[in-house]
Amino acid sequence: MAKITIVTGGNSIHSRLTGVLNHVQRGLEEDGMELDVIQVHQLPSNALLTADFSNEEIVEAIERVKVSDGVVFLTPVYKAAYSGILKTFLDLLPQKVLQGKAVLPLALGGTYGHLLVLDYALKPVIHNLGATVIHTGVFVIDKQVMKQEENQYALDLEAVTRLNSALALYKKSIGGRIDVYHTQHS
Repeated sequence: MAKITIVTGGNSIHSRLTGVLNHVQRGLEEDGMELDVIQVHQLPSNALLTADFSNEEIVEAIERVKVSDGVVFLTPVYKAAYSGILKTFLDLLPQKVLQGKAVLPLALGGTYGHLLVLDYALKPVIHNLGATVIHTGVFVIDKQVMKQEENQYALDLEAVTRLNSALALYKKSIGGRIDVYHTQHS
């Protein structure tokens, strides 16, 4: 069974980013993949900002990435860049930690004008961390994720289709089946 670590760079678990995260989790879990989610904003902020490699939570989070077969990076987009929260974690990762791992970058932003953040900001860092299998990312627009109830979200059909397509290719590269996850739309 493949082990996938999802690293999220959001600043809250009560945001539309969680809607994308939930969809990705269900899509990977249905193939029996073992998932581990790192919510970077829940790690000790002082340890992140001061690069405290002696902090147990930081050491443990880095180890979780090291032992994964694949990594999914999920970030909101602010000012045409991936989040600073994600950046603090990426800066702590060892130079070649992603070597031999399939990587899928995902972003959530307000406009397609920020679409290139995946290719020109996030992917170069991922590549520098040793990744050679970097999948085409998916950029989801904020309005494609509708909040329903407490921490429940629905994604519009176009976003679901693009995410499912990316997940199918990603799962294939780490030995999963090609089945895609389908969700109820409202």
